Amino acid sequence: MRLACLLLASAALAGCASSPPKTTQTAPAPAPIETILQKQIYQMTPVEAGRYVAWVHEAEPDLRKRIAAIGRKNIGQPYILNLLGEFPFEVHDNLPLFSLDHSDCVVFAEHTYAMALSRSWEEFFWMLQRIRYKDGVIGVATRNHYTELDWNVSNRWLVTDVSAELAGANGPAYDMRVDRARFLKTRHNTVRDIPVETSRQAFVPKEQVAAIASQLQEGDFVNVISTRDGEHWASHVGLVVLGPNGERHFLHSAEPKVREETFESFMARAAEREAKNAREGRNGQRLAGFKFLRLNENIVVPPMAPQPRPGT
Repeated sequence: MRLACLLLASAALAGCASSPPKTTQTAPAPAPIETILQKQIYQMTPVEAGRYVAWVHEAEPDLRKRIAAIGRKNIGQPYILNLLGEFPFEVHDNLPLFSLDHSDCVVFAEHTYAMALSRSWEEFFWMLQRIRYKDGVIGVATRNHYTELDWNVSNRWLVTDVSAELAGANGPAYDMRVDRARFLKTRHNTVRDIPVETSRQAFVPKEQVAAIASQLQEGDFVNVISTRDGEHWASHVGLVVLGPNGERHFLHSAEPKVREETFESFMARAAEREAKNAREGRNGQRLAGFKFLRLNENIVVPPMAPQPRPGT
């Protein structure tokens, strides 16, 4: 009797493990690509975005033009500052690894580059992490937090800083001091032993942008350099795109949404904010100029470094 019960129990367990589902559901038919193309990317689902990525890669073989097309496909995307984090890979906050419906300036640039370099949703998600983290290793401590000393350096395979060349031999520069250990501890409650780093950064003063604009190329990466109390830093980023007559435009995500405008328009709005701050007696940041990073001609995407086991 006991043997029979054991046999019945074994049969029940085996059946539970191997039995197919009693009912199956047919997947809905995918929407025609023509329907997807009527949407902006921030209105798409991940499935639709993946199909768009595959379509645009075939429709526009030129990488620079593809970057511009994808970036413009997000014009109007609502802006949210400090949008992304490492959740659920890490739980120091609840911000996710990606967002299609909103962006901040860095997220917009990273998503645009990643989609332009990819042929599918899966490749896009992989490429996004490769761009966003040092060596592609996901984690708050390996995220490219500082534009000049993290993002620009980690992504030298993608872009090359040409600011000094554009500014000329007598162009301006500023000193940077980055204390990543302090930043991680105070902002993310993460302890890492990272030495302080210093660097000197060249940039193009705002007064010189009109003179060098013709040397900018579509798909180039832009760092907006601000200053206050003698310090300089990259406060904003975006992309260079070409206007209808070849004029250089600035495509970027800023309050309240993604927009395309001339550099003259961007600088004029900055001047208006600075004048308002002065009238109100506020010590606000001021626009000093720009760093420009040239999209590389022959891009070879390096592999990700092995993801270390957390806690080791």
